[in-house]
Amino acid sequence: MRNGIVLFTSDRGITPAALAKAAEERGFDTFYVPEHTHIPVRRDALHPTGGQDLPDDRYTRTLDPWVSLATAAAVTERIGLATAVALPVESDPITLAKTLATLDHLSGGRLTIGAGFGWNTDELADHHVPAAGRRTVLKEYLEAMRALWTEEEASYDGEFVSFGPSWAYPKPPQGRIPVIVGAGGGPKTMRWIARHADGWMTTPIETGIADKAALLRREWADAGRPGEPDVRILVAKRPSPDDLAEWSAAGASELIWGVPDADEAKVIEYLDKTAARLGLTAK
Repeated sequence: MRNGIVLFTSDRGITPAALAKAAEERGFDTFYVPEHTHIPVRRDALHPTGGQDLPDDRYTRTLDPWVSLATAAAVTERIGLATAVALPVESDPITLAKTLATLDHLSGGRLTIGAGFGWNTDELADHHVPAAGRRTVLKEYLEAMRALWTEEEASYDGEFVSFGPSWAYPKPPQGRIPVIVGAGGGPKTMRWIARHADGWMTTPIETGIADKAALLRREWADAGRPGEPDVRILVAKRPSPDDLAEWSAAGASELIWGVPDADEAKVIEYLDKTAARLGLTAK
């Protein structure tokens, strides 16, 4: 399994560029950042852990993910660039398609989109995304962006996205930029991923991962998709041997390890300890 690093970015800790460079030097495979455009003060939506309150104030202080990854791309050469997770439905799809294609082009094809449906429905509402329709909105956004990335004259006609024949460059070096959906692994989500995305990223509180990955593979086969879905594990605690065995049984391609939102010296010290524990070396 590969090893990635996720930084819950803020405006007061280590910069994304500094951590991405350090992670690449220590042999990590992918660098991830999150996204929240804003957090409404009045909020009815529960946090995924089930609480009324946010775990901490970093949710209100996250940096823009694509600007963050662009700064990381500029100081690295190999490490993958990804989100855990971004919220594509909170941006204009035509503009976002251009941003992502540009980032993939300038990074040499290193971008992966970790996408969420959006647990904070109050946040989505400010972007005029209906809570009940957010999966449909994301489906249309992805379809429209893929058209812009791969077709000479792209067009799309959906309920939430519509545009006539258009030219859009650059085209991403990868063609179709991979999309990994970060969400709880219920049957509805696995069916959605098998039809519209390239893989699944677990939530930090996920259980029964091997069984859920097996369900995803059955849905994948039923959808007539070739190959295998990409399964990535967001690690929330130091894993036990049983955890590692389950993740292996799930066919996980990558483990994603968190680092603290702290000053550069503290984060690099933590990164060194994590790399040593995983037996990583510079590549």
